[in-house]
Amino acid sequence: MTWILLLALIAVIWTVLTSTSQRGETIPTPQEFFVLAKEGYFEPASVVISDDKLTATLSKALPGATERSGQKGGQAWVRIIPGDYDWIRSQLTASGVKWQEQVGQSVFVQLLLTLVPTLLILAVLWFLIARGMRNASGGGPGGMLGSFGKSRHRVTNKENVKITFADVAGVEEAKEEVQEIVEFLKNPKRFSKLGGRIPRGVLLSGQPGCGKTLLAKAIAGEADVPFFSISGSDFVEMFVGVGASRVRDLFKQAKDNSPCIIFLDEIDAVGRRRGGGFSSGGHDEREQTLNAILVEMDGFEANDQIIVIAATNRPDVLDPALTRPGRFDRQVTVPLPDLRGRRQILAVHARKVKMSPDVDLERVARGTPMFSGADLAALINEAAIIATMAEKDFVELSDLEEARDKVRWGRANKSRKIEQEERVATAYHEAGHAVLQVLLADADPLHKVTIIPRGQAMGATFTLPEKDRYGYSRRHLLATMRVLCGGRIAEQRKTSDISSGASMDIRMVTSYARTMVLQWGMSDRLGFVNYASADDRESFIPDKDYSPETARVIDEEVRQLIDAAYAEATQMINDNWTKIAAVAESLLSVETLSKDEVDRIMRGEVIDRPSVSELLQREIPKPAIPAVPPQSGAQEDLPPDALANPA
Repeated sequence: MTWILLLALIAVIWTVLTSTSQRGETIPTPQEFFVLAKEGYFEPASVVISDDKLTATLSKALPGATERSGQKGGQAWVRIIPGDYDWIRSQLTASGVKWQEQVGQSVFVQLLLTLVPTLLILAVLWFLIARGMRNASGGGPGGMLGSFGKSRHRVTNKENVKITFADVAGVEEAKEEVQEIVEFLKNPKRFSKLGGRIPRGVLLSGQPGCGKTLLAKAIAGEADVPFFSISGSDFVEMFVGVGASRVRDLFKQAKDNSPCIIFLDEIDAVGRRRGGGFSSGGHDEREQTLNAILVEMDGFEANDQIIVIAATNRPDVLDPALTRPGRFDRQVTVPLPDLRGRRQILAVHARKVKMSPDVDLERVARGTPMFSGADLAALINEAAIIATMAEKDFVELSDLEEARDKVRWGRANKSRKIEQEERVATAYHEAGHAVLQVLLADADPLHKVTIIPRGQAMGATFTLPEKDRYGYSRRHLLATMRVLCGGRIAEQRKTSDISSGASMDIRMVTSYARTMVLQWGMSDRLGFVNYASADDRESFIPDKDYSPETARVIDEEVRQLIDAAYAEATQMINDNWTKIAAVAESLLSVETLSKDEVDRIMRGEVIDRPSVSELLQREIPKPAIPAVPPQSGAQEDLPPDALANPA
């Protein structure tokens, strides 16, 4: 509200100051002004000659004037050329009017009238910026500029750190690797007795949601020390040097509160490799901030009990000076949890909700490969919400499975109205995926297939790997490519047309083929060579480490892999068209099929499930039969419910 009032005040002041000198009716040229003076439109002796204009008071309305300023008593003025006063005096004398002169106004007054509006606006803007900077930095001593360079870290005192290693599950190796840091903070003399030195910096790397921040907080909770946390982006501002100042202030406060832990989240925001890509030079703000971090970490004394923990999703882009021994010399990878880890993480989060005794978390863990800890936490929370909306007393296994599908593939859009022609194309498209998924032993096992839209997809074929996969064989990749091609082929055979529904399939097939050729050496012609540049994402114009001829061969190999997969998928679709048609027709009827149901349909069996139209028909309330009063001798002709509900 204060901002709005101040801006309104600026607008009013500017309007007043800029309009005082131009108030009244404007006369286009001095000649017209002299004609009006000669015809008696101005009051006697009201004409004033000033530095750059003539003004006069109207004695009668100007011809054609509609505004109040053009009526009797108003002001009229015209702009003149400064210094041409002799000609103006002669013209006014010829017009027969008297005048006054106010020529030669002091330079100071002119300068003041020019600068006052500008200075006033600048003063108000300075006040607004100063107050905003004080609020952003929390105020305090040192004034606006002094507080602007202060660190914006958050401090969690040892009394408030409630997280311990018991709250961190699924990353046992990472916990074991940081145990010695906890021991150092608890008992530093144990390490100094033999002359050893604890690593000053620990770099936690891993995919988003794996628990890097949680692990850092658990270290502080186990060691019972203060926890200083700040994001890498909090160092960088529009003013050069502010980031370095905040780094120095952060480390100064940490030394005053030793022993403690400094946690730098998303350090790649300021710690990227210098000199690469499109850089603005040595005075870049991020480089100054990085240099300040390097200097502060070098300035630790042997008895300083300060551990710097940093987290990043991109350890490959960090500056080598940051990861060298003596700084972040301990690098801990926080991986995605395996089956046992997912079971432990689910158990930790399941404590907070009411679970049905029949829920098997082991089965849920098997059905969530490649889920991060954050994904599993979201799964439990979504399941609780689904059970709540269904008015259940406990979270059941069906809620967990629905939550899993929602977290991984998006919410089901059951209310979206789809034309029958599009439903048929989608059903055959998904049936093509599903049947090939079942037939190809090297592909991931089918979980279920549906034509209910989820997210942006009109339908989906869900796979469920039986085990965690950390590498991909060539047979698995080729089988997956054939499955991806099967949807377009089946859709085209049924509708004699193609649609945009295969856009994601095309993108994934192309990505698989290019990666196989460029990075994994799975091309017979190119062999055991990596043609992918390691810093493509970091360079402004990435360099290619191969010739145009090699680029042509790469394109040919990618096309050959995709064409071969498409041809093999086409042959399989044609050989199993009856099965695909049966699965597609069942999808049009019930919309969702599990793997077991797809297997039964492919064997020629009939699934005993009501169709969607039958379920909708059951939900339509039947019209009530009006009661009929009984008539003598005619009761045998009345319907039974008419006898049961007499009028």
